Amino acid sequence: MKPSLAAMLLAAATTTAAFSAPVRFDWFEYTGRDDVFAAPLPAGHFRNPILTGFYPDPAICRVGADYYLINSTFSYFPGIPVFHSRDLVNWTQIGNVIDRPSQMDFNGKRITRSLFAPTIKYHDGVFYVVCTHVDGGGNFLVTATDPAGPWSDPIWLPFDGIDPSLFFDDDGRAWMVNNGNPPENKPLYQGHRAIWIQEFDVAKKQLVGPRSIVVNGGVDLSKQPVWIEGPHLFKKDGWYYICCAEGGTSINHSQVILRSKSPTGPFVPWEKNPILTQRDLDGTVPQAVTATGHANLIEGPDGQWWAVFLACRPIKDGYQTTGRETFLLPMKWTDDGWPLILPPGERVPYTLPAPKVAVASPAPVPLSGNFTWRDEFDSGAARLAPLWLMLRTPKETWWSLTDPQGSLSLTPRGETLDGLGNPAFFGRRIQHAKFDTSLSLVPAQAGDVSAGLALVQNEQHFYYFAVRRAAEGLVLFLELADGGKPAVLVSKSLPAAESLELRLVADDLSGTFAYRTGGGEWQPLVAGADLKPITAKAAGDGMHFTGAVVGPHARIEP
Repeated sequence: MKPSLAAMLLAAATTTAAFSAPVRFDWFEYTGRDDVFAAPLPAGHFRNPILTGFYPDPAICRVGADYYLINSTFSYFPGIPVFHSRDLVNWTQIGNVIDRPSQMDFNGKRITRSLFAPTIKYHDGVFYVVCTHVDGGGNFLVTATDPAGPWSDPIWLPFDGIDPSLFFDDDGRAWMVNNGNPPENKPLYQGHRAIWIQEFDVAKKQLVGPRSIVVNGGVDLSKQPVWIEGPHLFKKDGWYYICCAEGGTSINHSQVILRSKSPTGPFVPWEKNPILTQRDLDGTVPQAVTATGHANLIEGPDGQWWAVFLACRPIKDGYQTTGRETFLLPMKWTDDGWPLILPPGERVPYTLPAPKVAVASPAPVPLSGNFTWRDEFDSGAARLAPLWLMLRTPKETWWSLTDPQGSLSLTPRGETLDGLGNPAFFGRRIQHAKFDTSLSLVPAQAGDVSAGLALVQNEQHFYYFAVRRAAEGLVLFLELADGGKPAVLVSKSLPAAESLELRLVADDLSGTFAYRTGGGEWQPLVAGADLKPITAKAAGDGMHFTGAVVGPHARIEP
C-alpha cells in the first residue's frame, strides 16, 4: 500500500518543530450553497465545473477505461494533484506528483509562482508528467508506473519557456512541445510568444535533434495575437493537431486549433478559430462563465470526444474567490476534420448530459455542486485528507493527527502568512461564492500563541480570525492583510473557555465572522466584512492564477 502524504513527510523530515506547545483542532467543516447548483440535477446529467475551486490548467490522459487528470498548484504543497475517473465527471484524488520535500522546494517563492501547467501522458506502462518550476529550475520530467505514486525525482530539461507537453507518435518517436521565446528571441510586440517542438528520446529521457517553431505568435501573426501557450499535440486520421490557448488566461482567453501532416509542420490554422472562448460575451451577467481556455481534448468512454478546460465564475464586476476551475464539454468534429468545443456566441452550460458509461465512478469526496464536507481528523495513523494544502515545502513536521488521536495538532511557528516560508497552516480550496466554514479548537495556553481560521488569497491578501490567551481569559481578533502588512480590525475579550468554535459565513463578497463556546448561540464579531481582499482581482492577479483557500492556522505572535 502506498504510504500517506503525512507518513512520507514524517519520514522525510530531519527535525521536528519544537517551539510552543501544539494547538489542538477538533474538527473542520465546509458547506457550499451557490444558487447555480441549487436545482436538482436531472438524471443522466452532470454539473460544471467538474472540479470547483482552484483547479486550473487541467491536463488529462486515458489508459483503457481509466482517465487521469492533473492541475497546476503553483507554490502550494503537495503539488500537482492526480485524479482518477471512469466517466469524466466524478473524480477521486489518488495522490500528488510532488509529495516529497526532497523532490522540490517552493520556499522563498510567491504563492502564484513555482508549478505552472503540468501535462500527463501514458506510454508503454509508464506515466509521464512534464511541468515548469517557474523561478526554481525551469522545465522538468517525472515518471511513475502507478499514477497514485510514488513519482520519480525530477529530471531537469534544458530548454526555454513554459507549458511543456509530450506526444508519443505511432511510429515510436516522441515529441516535446512548449511555449517559448519568439524567433531569434526578438518579440514583435508585448505578449508575442511561439510554440516550439523538439524530439524526445524516451529511453534516455532527454531532448535530441533540432528545436523548431511550429506556431509563431498564434493563429494570425498580422493581428498580433498574445500568449500562445498550453500546447497539446495529438494525431487523428493522419493529421497532427496542435491545440493551444491564446489571448492570455484572463477574460480574453480562447482555444485555437492548427493541423499538419507532419509533427514538425507546417501547421495551418482553422479558418473558424477559436474553437472555444467567452471573450465576446458579457461576463457581468448572473452566472456568467469567463476566461475559458487551456483545453485538453480526449476521446471519452462513450466514443464522443470531450474537452477539459479552465474557466472562472465571477461573483460581481470580475471579483471571484474560487480562481480558475476545471470544466468539461463535449466536442464535435466537423465534416472536414476540425474539432469544435463550443460554437461562437454560446455560453458554457452548467448542466448537460453526461458521458454514457457502463459503470460510473465513485466520488467519495464531493468536488462539484453544493455539498458539506467535514473533517473530524480521525481517519487514523498520520493520514491527512488529500485535499489539504500547505504553503510551500515543509522542512520539519509541525502537525500531528495522533497527539492526541482524533485531532489535528499544529505546532505554532514564527513563519507567518505574509512571509515566503512554510507557516503552520492547512488550507482547503474555497469552491463556492456562498459558503459556510467553521472549526473547533482548544486555545493555546501560552499568551504568545494565536490560533484560528485563516482565509488566504496570497501573501498580502488574507483574513486571520483567531484567539489567544490573556491574563484574565481570551482575546478574539480579526486581522486583515489588504495589500500590505496585516492589521487587527477588531478584537474582543472573552472569558476563559476550554474550547472555542469559529465560523465564517460568506455570501458572495460579504462575510460574517462569528464565534461560540459551549455549543451556545453564534455571536458575530464582525458582520458584513468585505471579502474582496481575498479575491484574485483585489490581489492584483487579473489572471486569477490561484483561488482562495481556508483552514486552520497557528502562529507565534510577534
